[in-house]
Amino acid sequence: MHLRWSAVLFFSLFSASIFAYPHQEVLPEGVRVSLIAEKLNDQSELTGIQPTTQYFPPASTLKIVTALAAKLELGNAFVFRTSIESSSADAVITFSGDPTLQTQDLKNLLTRAKKNGLKHIKGDLWLDNSAFTGYNRAVGWPWDILGVCYSAPASAIALNDNCVQASIYTNKNGTTRVYVPEHQPINVTTRVQTVSRSVQKSRHCDLDLIANPNNQYELTGCLVDRGDKPLPLKFAVQDPESYTSQKLEKLLKQVGINLSGDIRIGKAPRKERKLLAMHKSKPLPQLLDEMLKRSDNLIADTLTKTLGAKFFLQPGSFTNGTEAIKQIIFANTGVDIQNARLEDGSGLSRNNRISATSMAQILRYIWQHEKELNLIAIMPKSGESGTLQYRQSMRKAPIKGQLIAKSGSLYGTYNMAGYGLDKNGQPNTLFVQFVSDYFPEKRDDNKPAIAPITRFETLFYQDIVSFSQAIPKK
Repeated sequence: MHLRWSAVLFFSLFSASIFAYPHQEVLPEGVRVSLIAEKLNDQSELTGIQPTTQYFPPASTLKIVTALAAKLELGNAFVFRTSIESSSADAVITFSGDPTLQTQDLKNLLTRAKKNGLKHIKGDLWLDNSAFTGYNRAVGWPWDILGVCYSAPASAIALNDNCVQASIYTNKNGTTRVYVPEHQPINVTTRVQTVSRSVQKSRHCDLDLIANPNNQYELTGCLVDRGDKPLPLKFAVQDPESYTSQKLEKLLKQVGINLSGDIRIGKAPRKERKLLAMHKSKPLPQLLDEMLKRSDNLIADTLTKTLGAKFFLQPGSFTNGTEAIKQIIFANTGVDIQNARLEDGSGLSRNNRISATSMAQILRYIWQHEKELNLIAIMPKSGESGTLQYRQSMRKAPIKGQLIAKSGSLYGTYNMAGYGLDKNGQPNTLFVQFVSDYFPEKRDDNKPAIAPITRFETLFYQDIVSFSQAIPKK
């Protein structure tokens, strides 16, 4: 009996070793991997590929799901609207979470309102942020990145991507100085020390950012001497309402509209209103193009909240937005992702979880309905566009230009989901790469080396290209 069970165990392990995808061997121990590669027409699979039933952090591949839900629910004609109305002695600017609204757009809005009679606001100027409710950041967003622009708050009142560009200079006396454009209403102080590379390494000292709620920022730590070359910085606006209010104060003066009262945040008292001017964002297809090509988190998350608002007829939030995505996907496609854990629509939350098989089902649905959806057409192409243009594993033949996909990276996570192209440049294969718990051994020397994940991806993508472009057997 003992021998029989030993034989079964040996055979199981032996079978697993035979059928495991061989290129996984280049990855460090402890890595979790789930891979899918199958033909779109007949669902034949790439040899050795075995997806797991485990749930993985999708990272930014989640934007594929968000894009599909937005197409299905909002439609191509959807735009974000920002309007200004007169309301008795007050004026009201109603924000809808437009992630692309810029200072010049607000200035144009005020200019048109003035032409339509708004020369003096005798009461208050209300900034209506009631389109969204709840947190501006999702559960699971890491605290240590809240000050940088790719984690800018998904707020109803959003301006200039909720992001401010600045720079830091190193000084010869060991100090540093920060430059922030004068027109930007934020304050940045620095206690960063200028050091040599060897000192930085010996002290294990990096550049650190403390972001405070009132748009006050403090830089600490060390920065290697850069001579006269500044280091670009991008600060996520911590208080979008305060930031936008201060911007509007200046714009009112520039345009020549006098404000007797105050700028107030919230839903204005309901009085008879007259529309004076409206700004519209670009329509949904162009928003999604930017979202997928640049992996824009702010667009993804404001669309998520907008989906919650439209689907449930209430102010949008991360909670109702992610639930709306699940229900929209199931109702329209039959793909059930109810058991997936979604905290946002961008993939930035480390708490998000979805299976590779669910992602593959969504990719297949998109391919089947590409004529109506036009989503594959706006996804990045390997080594040529968007976030894939400079990816190390995709920059050379035979991979360059032969895959269309969405990448996704988080701490310890390296994902890809998309399509392999046939020799005519048409999607022929769908593939999903979920790699988590990737923590390679740190090297002490400065010698250049190819990272294990890059080696793995290169081998995997070469197999996808070969599989996609193989001549079918008769």
